[in-house]
Amino acid sequence: SISVNSGDMVKAGQPILTLNDSVEKASRSQQEANLKLARLLYERDARLVKQKSIPQSQYDRSQADLDSAIAQLAETDAQVDNKRIVAPFAGTTGIIKVKVGDYIESGTAITNLQDLSELELDFSVPDRYFPSLRPGLSIAVHVAAFPDRVFNATLSAIDAKVDTNTRNLMLRATLDDSAGLLPGMFARLVIDLDRPNRVVTVPETSVSYSLHGNTVYVLLQSMGKTTAQPRVVETGATCPAPSQGGKC
Repeated sequence: SISVNSGDMVKAGQPILTLNDSVEKASRSQQEANLKLARLLYERDARLVKQKSIPQSQYDRSQADLDSAIAQLAETDAQVDNKRIVAPFAGTTGIIKVKVGDYIESGTAITNLQDLSELELDFSVPDRYFPSLRPGLSIAVHVAAFPDRVFNATLSAIDAKVDTNTRNLMLRATLDDSAGLLPGMFARLVIDLDRPNRVVTVPETSVSYSLHGNTVYVLLQSMGKTTAQPRVVETGATCPAPSQGGKC
C-alpha cells in the first residue's frame, strides 16, 4: 500500500509505503499464542517450584521457553517494521515512482523526499582563493528562475582538501531564505571576499557606452601638446551622488 501522494507534505515518521507483510502477520499471531502459553506454564511452574512439587530444572525450562517466545515475537515485530517505509524527516515528497502491486527490490527508488525549508549550496572555487575564504562570508545567489531576485547565503564550511584533479576547493553555503528554490537548480554565485580593491573613480558622465565596450578619454601630454585618447575600461559599482544621501 502507498500512504502518500506525489507532492505531499509529510512529517517525520509518517508512513510512506508498506510492503506485503501477510506472512509476518500470520507468524506473529502464532507467536503471540506461543507466548501466551509459555507465560501460563511459567507462572504455573513458578508456583509449583515454591511448593517443591516440581524439580528446579522444569522451572528453568519454563523460564527459558518464556524468554524464547518473547524474543521470537520481538524478531517478528522487527521484520514487520522493516516492511514499512517511513519518512526519516519532515519534507515534501516528489513523484511516486512505484504502484501498488509492484515488486520492489533493495535499492528501488520509491520517491524523493526534500526538506525545502533549509537548502545548502555546494560549489567549488580555484584553490588560489583559499587564503581569502573563511566561514561567514556573504554570498549573492542568482538563479535563472528568478532573474530579478538575489538570494542571500552565508559560507558555512570549507573542505579540508583540494581536489587533485581539478585543483578546486569544495565549499558549502547555507541559504538565508530558500523560498521558491528547488534542489538541483543551477545557480551563479558572487562571493564577497571583503577585500578592498584599488580602483580609479570617475564621474559617470565621463563614461561612453558603445558596442565596443565602456570607454573613457584619457588626456596625454606629449611634446608640449595635450591629446585625448579613448580607452576601453571595465566599470565597477556605481555610487549614488552624495547629495542623494547615497553611500558606496
